[in-house]
Amino acid sequence: VQLQASGGGVVQAGDSLRLSCAASGLTNRPTQTGWFRQAPGKEREFVAAIRWNGGHTFYTDSVKGRFTISRDNAKNTVFLQMSSLNAEDTAIYYCATSEKVLSSIRNAREYDFWGQGTLVTVSS
Repeated sequence: VQLQASGGGVVQAGDSLRLSCAASGLTNRPTQTGWFRQAPGKEREFVAAIRWNGGHTFYTDSVKGRFTISRDNAKNTVFLQMSSLNAEDTAIYYCATSEKVLSSIRNAREYDFWGQGTLVTVSS
């Protein structure tokens, strides 16, 4: 199983970016895919997640109203549209997925497969 995360870059505060996470090699369609991020010197934290069946979405409070997670079923790809970026959003963003239903979609330890991470740097 491979997760290919892409779309990171260096932007100014207030700008937008769209991250992509393409999955391949899965036996079954993922049940959910999540985005996590890790800033320098901080622990990895949950950002957003989506359930593939039904499309229900979840967000951490700090990104609600600014980030939107979506999926393309045909391409097994999940997107994270980020807007109104600020310096606190600077981090390496990782996507993760699982073929089983997770008891806690916000818990990184429950995910089975991880992408390599893509760096987002927001300058103020």
